[in-house]
Order: sequence, then C-alpha cells, then structure tokens
Amino acid sequence: MNDTLDVSGVWYGRWNADNRIVRPNRFIAHLVEGGGQFAGTTSEPDLSQRAGIILAFVEGARAGAEIRFVKQYDGTGRLSHSVLYSGRINGAGTEIHGTWRFSSYSGSFRMERERFAAGELEIVEEVSEQVP
Repeated sequence: MNDTLDVSGVWYGRWNADNRIVRPNRFIAHLVEGGGQFAGTTSEPDLSQRAGIILAFVEGARAGAEIRFVKQYDGTGRLSHSVLYSGRINGAGTEIHGTWRFSSYSGSFRMERERFAAGELEIVEEVSEQVP
C-alpha cells in the first residue's frame, strides 16, 4: 500500500447521534480500496440485545483526504436501512472523522486504523518459519 490514505484495512470506530433517543455505538469495519473506490463490511453490537451483532455492507469513494460512503444494513439483524457517511482521513492515514445521516437523524463518527507494532509482525514471521 503506497498511498497512506488508502482506506484498505481494519478500522475500529464509534458513532454518536445528535438525537439523545439514539444510543451511541461502536463498530469494526473491514475495507478494501482500489482506484479511489472502496467496499467492505461493518459489524456492531446490537445494544437492544435482540440481534446480537448487526452487519452492514459499505460502498464508497475517496478523493484525496475526503471520504464518502453508504452503509447498508443487511437486514439479518433488526436493521435494514442505509446510512450516508462523509468525512476526512488524516494525513497519516490513521484516523477518519466526519458525520452521518439517516432520515431525520444525524451525528458524528470517528474511526481508527488497526495498528500492529513492528515487533508483533516479526514474532508472527518467526513462528511461521518454525512451523513445518
């Protein structure tokens, strides 16, 4: 990955709502970018405890540091609507922040890229070399 702003990878995020009736939540996103377009999936806990985990598909685009995407809940949980997101990735490519909206609801979100310490990657490589 030569472009540090490429959104490919695993992201840990949180979203908050402007309306107090909507409880804030956290999510994990798995994204793959190519040619400025990206797609992936998200999973988030169902705070109502009815569905366990709520899954969604993501499709979007990145132009420089600007990012826009649609999260479409897959309907297997209790949600099946889509949410529009727009935001900005920081210069290091490690954080995305912005806003979301759905119907009359809106709020903010923040995502952080999963990071590995170089030492962790070296340990995995050493173990791989030792396995017959």
